[in-house]
Formats: sequence, C-alpha cells, structure tokens
Amino acid sequence: MNKLSKKDLVFISLMLFSLFFGAGNLIFPPFLGQTAGNQSWIAMLGFFITAVGFPVLGVIAVAKSGGLNNLAKRVNPIFAAIFTVLIYLSIGPCLGIPRAGSLPFEMAVSPYLPQGVSKTLALFLFTLVFFLVAYWLSLSPAKLVDRMGKVLTPILLILISLVFIAGVFKPLGGYGQPTGDYMASPFVKGFLEGYLTMDTIAALNFGIVIAWAIKSKGVKDEKVMVSASIKAGVIAGILLVIIYSMLAHLGATSGGRFGATENGAQTLTNVITYIFGKPGALLLAVIFTLACLTTCVGLITSCSQYFMTLTSKISYKNWVRILSLSSMTLANMGLTKILAISVPVLNAIYPISIMLIVLAMVDNFLKGNSTVYSLTILFTGVVSIVDALGQVGIKLGFVMDLCSKLPLYSQGLGWIVPAIVGLILGVIIKVVKEKFANNKLVESADIYAEIR
Repeated sequence: MNKLSKKDLVFISLMLFSLFFGAGNLIFPPFLGQTAGNQSWIAMLGFFITAVGFPVLGVIAVAKSGGLNNLAKRVNPIFAAIFTVLIYLSIGPCLGIPRAGSLPFEMAVSPYLPQGVSKTLALFLFTLVFFLVAYWLSLSPAKLVDRMGKVLTPILLILISLVFIAGVFKPLGGYGQPTGDYMASPFVKGFLEGYLTMDTIAALNFGIVIAWAIKSKGVKDEKVMVSASIKAGVIAGILLVIIYSMLAHLGATSGGRFGATENGAQTLTNVITYIFGKPGALLLAVIFTLACLTTCVGLITSCSQYFMTLTSKISYKNWVRILSLSSMTLANMGLTKILAISVPVLNAIYPISIMLIVLAMVDNFLKGNSTVYSLTILFTGVVSIVDALGQVGIKLGFVMDLCSKLPLYSQGLGWIVPAIVGLILGVIIKVVKEKFANNKLVESADIYAEIR
C-alpha cells in the first residue's frame, strides 16, 4: 500500500502530539499565563515559535533529510556522530526520560503523601510501576499508534478539555499584571520558555518513530512517508497550539485570585482544586501521569531504535530494558537535580538544533552545501556553548566578554546574530565558489573550441 488513510493519519498525528506533550508542556503554559498576566498572548506568540513551530519543522526536516544523522552529516561526519549521540542522550536516558518519570510524582503524588510515609520509598515505588508500564508499551513500537493514538491521547485531550470547559463555566477571574521579565520583554521571555519543553530537540528524535508508525500501516513509498510525516506534524502542531492556549488562559485568569506561585504545577493545582475541589487532585494525577507516560514511551522507543543502529550486538528489546532501568535509576535523583542539569544543556544544544532545522528548510537552495552548514553551526554553537558554560560557573575570560557584547545576549539570544552572520558568510562563499567553477568551465570550453 502506498497511501495512508485519513483515519490512520489522524491517529498517527494524535500519537505524535502525545509524544511531544509531556508534563513540562502541561505546566509551562499556565505558569506563563499566570506570570505574564495581560501580556500572556504576546508571550505565547514567542512560546509558540519554540514550543510548536520549530518542533513541527523538526519533524519535517528529519523526514525530508532521511533522518537526523543524514541532516547532521551536512555539517561534518564527526559533528554528526557527536551531535546525534548527544541529542539522543540528553533527550533520552540522561535528562528527558528521567524528568518524565519524576515529574508526575513530584507534582501530583508527593504533595498528597500521608505524614510519616518516606518520600524516597514512595518515589522508588512510583517510578518502578511507571517505568514497568513504559517498558511494556515500548516493547512493541508497531502498536504505538493503536495504544497511544487511539486510546491514551484521546483520554488526555478529553481530560484537559474538561478542565478548560469547567473553567469557562466557573471562571477564576480576570488577567492580572505581568511580573518579572514579562513586563519588559514578554515575547522574548515566552520564546525562551519554549526551550524548556525540549520539543525541538525531541522532534529530531521522533522522526524515526513516525517513520516506523507509517511503515506499520503498509506504506513503503518514501515520498508518501515524507508527505504523511509533514501532515502529521502540522496536525499535531495545531493541537498543541489549542491545548497550550487553553492552559495559558487558565493560568492567566488564576493570577488575580491566587497570586504568584513558584511553578506551573502549583498554578495548575490551584486551578483544578478551585474548579473541582479535593477530587481534582486525582484528576490532576491522572493528567500528569498520562502526559509523562506517553512522552516517556516515545523517548524510550526512539532512543532504542537509534542506539540499535550503532551496534548489532544489542537488540531493540535489550535497549528498551537498558534505557528503562537506567532512566528509573536517574529519576530517583529527584526532579530538582534533573532540572538543574537540564537547563544549561538545553541552552547549549537548542540553538544548534534550531539552526539545523532552519538550514534543512531552505536546503532546496543550499543543496546540502557543507560550507554553509558548517559556518552557521560553528558560529551558533560557539555562543550557545559559552553561554551554557557560564551558567554552570565556567567562565572563559575574554571569549565570554566578547560574547556578552552581542545583541540580545543578556536575554539569552546572543546566538542569533552570529548564526545569521555564519549563514550569510557561508552563502557568499558558496556563490563565489560556484561562479568561479562556472568561469573555469567556460574557459575550458573556449580553449577546447579554439583547439578544434
């Protein structure tokens, strides 16, 4: 079969949405709304770019390039090997998967533990059950569309919609005043908050899962697979915008009633408790767990499929076992430690991921030119890595002083101008080389004609 039915496309799109939509995606929009207040929609525009736009483009870029490794090889084979492994490790067993396992416990279970119950033991038991379920679901990637697209994702969407509709009939209040960075630059702050979803990086991983899902429906033609991947990415992106908007609105209306909170989990807890009372705690626990479980399964699946290509000695199922066990172990470090590590790592590799996607989108013009890719990624990476090192206390002297003078550096976007400069410089070199090569061909042709 060389055509994907509309029904299968919808279910694959729902599966992709669920892969993107973890607990982080659940708590960042309401916290943004609560903190940004009447500037929420300006901030959300920035958030949509990094939390929806680039993830969707990432799925398209990977589909059009035939995989993340092929895309990264346009920069350099060595870069491709290092960057691809780093992406899969950071979004997978080192950060993304443990975060997905610990978040639902910290946000929906820990606050309601009876006095005297050991939090350490409770976390271990919760993550044990959580990762056993994730392990079972990940063992059969061909069944992910049926299990996630047809069952888990619709349940999650219904529950979130229920909270939003209930909030409409039992309104919390009006939008409050913006605080912090949302007062001066709401768009930029929203743009940076989108980093924390990790979805642009995840999109580079999930391309392989979507390809497997489409193949499981009998599609073999590469053009049809690319087309279906693009359509699934767009549909999933539209769903993300709708759900994020609902959550941001709920958060914004909660600011006047509850005041400032420390994080989005508290914001969402206040909202759901106000609407549903104490039974809302159970609803919140189910929503958090489902959101994290679907993302966790997607990450385990994609990482296992990738690492399986690196060595034939370890099977897919064994990689699932290794990643599930190691992620459960790291999840028991606690959410605070995981987040402390994840922020600087994300700040280092997120800009590089964004520019790889941008380059892939204009590759019809670039034709995979390694000079353009290399210079763009080099200029981007130097600034983003220096910035990330500075966040963990590693100062690089004059290099950091030089970077700090870049436009938007203080706002966390110092890499943008160097990225543009690298791209333009690479294109100029490409055009000059092509013109020089064409002139050589003309001269050769003229000499040949004279000889004749």
